[in-house]
Amino acid sequence: MDDVTEVSQLILHERRGRDRGWWSEMRECLAADAAVRLSWFRGSGADFVAASREMAVRGDSATHTLGPPIVDVLGARALVEVAAAIHMRSELNGVQVDLTSHARLLYRAERRTGRWVIVSLDPVYERDSLLPSIPGTHLEIDPDALAGSRPSYRMLAHLFNARGYPIADDLYGDDRPAPAQRFYWTLFDWLGPRG
Repeated sequence: MDDVTEVSQLILHERRGRDRGWWSEMRECLAADAAVRLSWFRGSGADFVAASREMAVRGDSATHTLGPPIVDVLGARALVEVAAAIHMRSELNGVQVDLTSHARLLYRAERRTGRWVIVSLDPVYERDSLLPSIPGTHLEIDPDALAGSRPSYRMLAHLFNARGYPIADDLYGDDRPAPAQRFYWTLFDWLGPRG
């Protein structure tokens, strides 16, 4: 299997493990010391698997619809960008709701001891929506509760905060293009000089 295919499958297996609750598959894909920085979590790869499991036990699991991975490989390092829609069914203010958050998932992977593993994961958030699961149901959200929220992940932050997952204000998002662009250049610098 060539490196691009192997890295692509690594990313897809990590997301499948996360979505299906196959924690051993997810754990195999992530370096224990991987740096994971998401809306609701910051920490190591090992802690991310444990926190994802705890989240699922609470009934707050999400699934991901993924676009094709874009993979850049240079030696024993790889960068991957995957367009993703993050879906979560939950409850807010007594109403069953469906959250959809659009993001680009950015992975760094390294070949270690003969196999590829994920060494970091960061999203760049684009936009999101939150709708009642049952059409015609009224969902009341106080506009003041959204004041000052980041447009790229406003509804995700609102729902996750209500569910007990504090969301940081400093995540990468399309509403703040300069930091997101600098992050991309950091990733390519990490990958190394190209032809």
